[in-house]
Amino acid sequence: MAEARGHDDLIMDHIRNARGYGAPEASTHRANGINPLCGDEMTVYAALDGERIANIAYQCSCCGISMASASMMSEYLRDRDRRDIEAEIDAFANALLKHAEPPDAAADPMRHALLKTVRDLPARTPCAALPWAILSAALKGQT
Repeated sequence: MAEARGHDDLIMDHIRNARGYGAPEASTHRANGINPLCGDEMTVYAALDGERIANIAYQCSCCGISMASASMMSEYLRDRDRRDIEAEIDAFANALLKHAEPPDAAADPMRHALLKTVRDLPARTPCAALPWAILSAALKGQT
């Protein structure tokens, strides 16, 4: 039960203390998405400095799982090279949709928490995958 509690704490921390929430003053890429099953609506913004993702932000009217996933994504991907992570973003979104086995919590707490959430609560899968799919679309120039 301690493992489940630790997972809950990380998700709850990102809901209560969302990182990256709000519309930035400037962005180079932006896309919108919805999850009609849950009612989530989200806009994801990315600001690139060359090929480096200088900032990721989002605004949403969404559930806690979508918020936590977007918050973790914004924190995890900020300051990384776009070319290095585009395939990683798509792969992680697919891992969420397929309810992949979570990695060890100590090795990758963000992936562990989100993958464990969708395995424990399969109906929340689209909620957790939404921000990742929107960011992927934004980086590909889709709106």
